[in-house]
Amino acid sequence: MASTVRASLANAEKKEKQMATDDFYKEAQKEHIRDIITAGPTEKIEEKDSKKEAVVESPKIEKKTETVQEAAQEQKKEVVMQQDSNQPTDDFDDFDDFDFVDHYGDEKLDDQSMLLPENTAKSAINCGFVGVGGGGGKMAKAFLDLGFNRTILINTTHKDQPDGVPDDHFVLLDGSDGVGKDVVAGRKLLQENATLVEDTLRAKLGKVDWLFVCASGGGGTGSASTVLHNTYERYLASVQAEGKVVYIVSTPSSQELLNPTIKTNSQMLKDSVVNSPYIVIDNEKQLQLLRGKVGMLGMYPTANRVFAKMLAQVLKLASESSPVQTFDTKDLEKCLQQDGRMFMGTCAVRDSKANSLGLQIFKACTERSPCPPPEGKPHTGMLLLVVNSDIASDPVASNQMESAISYVGGRSETLFSGVYVRNSVPGLIAIMALGGMK
Repeated sequence: MASTVRASLANAEKKEKQMATDDFYKEAQKEHIRDIITAGPTEKIEEKDSKKEAVVESPKIEKKTETVQEAAQEQKKEVVMQQDSNQPTDDFDDFDDFDFVDHYGDEKLDDQSMLLPENTAKSAINCGFVGVGGGGGKMAKAFLDLGFNRTILINTTHKDQPDGVPDDHFVLLDGSDGVGKDVVAGRKLLQENATLVEDTLRAKLGKVDWLFVCASGGGGTGSASTVLHNTYERYLASVQAEGKVVYIVSTPSSQELLNPTIKTNSQMLKDSVVNSPYIVIDNEKQLQLLRGKVGMLGMYPTANRVFAKMLAQVLKLASESSPVQTFDTKDLEKCLQQDGRMFMGTCAVRDSKANSLGLQIFKACTERSPCPPPEGKPHTGMLLLVVNSDIASDPVASNQMESAISYVGGRSETLFSGVYVRNSVPGLIAIMALGGMK
């Protein structure tokens, strides 16, 4: 009985507490509604069926958290819409995907080109020069000194950089301080740097049509220079050149040829250029021609300078017109493009009225040339005569010059000739070339 009474009292007490709590929340809700009514109604503009309606909302305590989150999201949307309103509206939402468009705009980048200055030497053809090795570099320097600025020197040691050659004309191949007259090592090093050489030719020389490669036989680097022949040709093809690679190679003196290694290396270089146009310079002949005129220190620089001036004069004359007979650019290109050895020589004749002028010119040019004597039947021949106006106007001298041209022409399959007038020359100057010899 007592337990039943106690249970009834507990249930009544629990019910009373629950009713008190419910009354509290109900009373609090009524109080909150009275505060809102006192402050005035809350308006919210909603878009419904394209019409705006004023809606009075009663706050709901249980959705207070959701309302705050929605308000934050609405505020974020308003910020984004405001930012978008300042930009053009198009389909390119992510412009980073189309940043390539800027690369086709008007803006230009600063020129960081490594291109060497243009040649100042006058020439009928657009040409560049490359010197490989010590001796080849010294030959190339002679052309650089004459104004052929598109000239670079390639070597495996900085110790062979000639005095007066700017650093931007000198290319040092890393990996060795010379190759010690070892052609195998020279070929290996040049092959490893073939890509570098090709890139350097393109960057520094730009577009040239004819590439003259100078190399000296006997050393390890110069004698291995033809291993880059495909590299030279790829470079010319990449710049759409219209010419070819022409080699200018030198052979050792008689004393140097006593060394078996030098002799073998020199022969290897000569054998490797026979399928290209090439000029051989005999250092022994140069020494004989210059011995007694210059000392040992200036022997090779003088020899290189004399030959460079002779070839440069041919390139220059081919670019000029003549009132008598012109040797033009196409004639020059025909002479240079013939595979095989080319002979070059020059002489001065005081008496232009002498009989057998053709024989005299042919013999003098052959004997005074730094090149080995011509052999066989050359494919092409070239004879350029430079005279003053008095000789050009003399009938007898004119007949002798015509005979000389015919004489040289009879020793080649095709002859190209030119007669130029220079009042500064005291007599007659002849430059003879024979090409395409096997």
